[in-house]
Amino acid sequence: MGSYHHGRTARLELDDQTLREWDAVVLDADAEGIVLDRSAFYPGGGGQPPDHGVLLWQGVQTRIAGVRKGDDLRLIPVEGDPIPPVGTSVRGAVEDERRTALMRTHSALHLLCGVVFRDYGCPVTGGNMEPLVARMDFDLPEVPPGFKQTIEEACNAEIAKDRRIDVKTLPRAEAFAIPDIIRTATNLVPPEVEDVRIVDIVGLDTQADGGTHVASTRQIGRITVAKVENKGRGFRRIRIKITD
Repeated sequence: MGSYHHGRTARLELDDQTLREWDAVVLDADAEGIVLDRSAFYPGGGGQPPDHGVLLWQGVQTRIAGVRKGDDLRLIPVEGDPIPPVGTSVRGAVEDERRTALMRTHSALHLLCGVVFRDYGCPVTGGNMEPLVARMDFDLPEVPPGFKQTIEEACNAEIAKDRRIDVKTLPRAEAFAIPDIIRTATNLVPPEVEDVRIVDIVGLDTQADGGTHVASTRQIGRITVAKVENKGRGFRRIRIKITD
């Protein structure tokens, strides 16, 4: 455990995406943010918003409204909540319902990306998500007849196959030897990153990715394609909803 770090904080959520509670020690703290030695709060990135949750210490609760990324990961307390002093032992807890919904949504976007790439050969130009709703933008010159329905059916067929979703880390050279590992139109992996985290929907989609995911496609639920929007030349936005 603890193979991922940001500054002084071991990022537990990247090793164990099911982890919701853990013990930690406060390394730095003020109203601007709290730095822990270990944290499972996803700090946001790659279109996935940061987690919410609480720190429990000495019978007190500090609510966490977000995370700020700098040299350290700073957990942002809700304004007015008490701040634990440096050296305090705390129990961290991620709000499970929100995180699980975001994991399902993030995995759904990868699945959508895999289906569109497999069936239409289109790269992704952008994306964003909130719990159980998301959008993804594609470089798709023409929208074929029945595209919305076809995509929705193809996505739910992949969910029904219950494909495993594996997460692993590979050395940069090995990762970039995988064909189409970068699905975005531009490579977002900074040059100084030596080890690349790979999310693999086995048999469908393999991408470099730093987010959190469910363990198999069946855990996503059901994907509804709410809308396909034309945003200009070759720029299509697909909006999806996730349901149980």
